Amino acid sequence: MTITAPTRAPQTRPVPLRRLIELLLLRISLFAAFQAAIAAALALEGTPDAWAASAAWWPLTASAANLVNLGMLAYYLRQDGSSLRSLYLPRRATVRRNLGVALVTLVLAVPLAALPNIGLATLLFGDAQEALNMLVQPLPVWAAVLAILLFPLTTALAELPTYYGYVQPRLAALKAPAWTVVLVPAVFHALQHATLPLLFNPSFILWRAAMFLPFALLLSVVLRKRPGILPYLLIVHFALDMQMALLVLQA
Repeated sequence: MTITAPTRAPQTRPVPLRRLIELLLLRISLFAAFQAAIAAALALEGTPDAWAASAAWWPLTASAANLVNLGMLAYYLRQDGSSLRSLYLPRRATVRRNLGVALVTLVLAVPLAALPNIGLATLLFGDAQEALNMLVQPLPVWAAVLAILLFPLTTALAELPTYYGYVQPRLAALKAPAWTVVLVPAVFHALQHATLPLLFNPSFILWRAAMFLPFALLLSVVLRKRPGILPYLLIVHFALDMQMALLVLQA
């Protein structure tokens, strides 16, 4: 006998396609917009090459974008008769089964997140460390500490729930082709990193846009088959982003 969560129907209710397009484009646009705001503030302070300097602040631009993202996601879920809570809480009846799938997914996902990242950086820059140095730059201590407090948590709550908790099942509800339901959220999930941070360096943009594509495709395939593992993946996502925030603090 299949046990269905009470929130299942609102989660899969068809919604206007324009709403899904808006959410797919939201994060990549917000990352650039908040970086532009920081660049403007730095320019007013007299910082030379303010845009390049603004790139170091990407953990905070991401945090600001996440908060806007969460607000919009909560609004749309309320319109659907649901809430953010429905995306975060596991269903008790399937905890054991979904936890096992989540663990297998984690084993597969870690190398898919790390190896293309390093391999592509080495191919494009000759040395993966050069790409990492462009990404992880020093911040004032107060900003780095704030990044540790905000970046991992807000990203875990906003990123995967947007692409795979909201957009993916609603694409399916609109009767989109099966390959579209898997490919579209994964591609936009990967592409969003191209503006986090936005540096006008073609190699850096390509690296950021493609580095997580295999990882995103894996998540998209698994979450399409087993959406109930999403809450467990949020915990893993939080831990991975905390590691990145700690790198920023060390810098």
